[in-house]
Amino acid sequence: ALRRVRTLTACSPCSVGGYILDLAVTNFSGLAVFQPVINGVNGNLAAIHASRLSTLFAQRSELGRHPDHDKHHCVDPFTGLCSSNRQARVSQLLLLLSVPGHVLFVLLIFLISDAHVRLTVGLVLSYLAASLVLLTVLLYFARCGAYWMWRRKIDPDNALIPLLTGFGDLCGTGLLLLAFLFLRSVGDPSVVGFVNHHAANGTAT
Repeated sequence: ALRRVRTLTACSPCSVGGYILDLAVTNFSGLAVFQPVINGVNGNLAAIHASRLSTLFAQRSELGRHPDHDKHHCVDPFTGLCSSNRQARVSQLLLLLSVPGHVLFVLLIFLISDAHVRLTVGLVLSYLAASLVLLTVLLYFARCGAYWMWRRKIDPDNALIPLLTGFGDLCGTGLLLLAFLFLRSVGDPSVVGFVNHHAANGTAT
């Protein structure tokens, strides 16, 4: 029964994220090419962090227990991400490593994709901002979720990673849509290209 609940909980955000994506591509025809990248890369990085925490817990204590010096599962975002403790430093490293990776993926999208969009500084910066916000949320969720689940004798490798994936799909698609809505509001040429191409297709049909 618990496994079914976890499966349904993980699938529900994905379904909502798919609905948001369907709505988004009606206004921004090329947005869909960025969605697998922002969700996939950040979801995998968060899963790596969760798996690393699970391995660390298994090495130092039995399932259901944390050492006295490190047993607080619900920490504030600053402590979880910006402090000098070991877990926060790992999160900081993953955030830094994600930036050049996402820039590379964006460039590859423009090189190999037939998406009708112009590469602009505004598009790259907006995409990176959405990506960093998403990864920050997922890493914090992974940190708190791993501690919370281990304390309750739930293996984070089995239970937390599917939740991170589903939650990441939902938030990533929503943040990507917000980024493109912002670009449209400031008249960025990249998004104007999306809208104009979509409008042209609608007129042609």
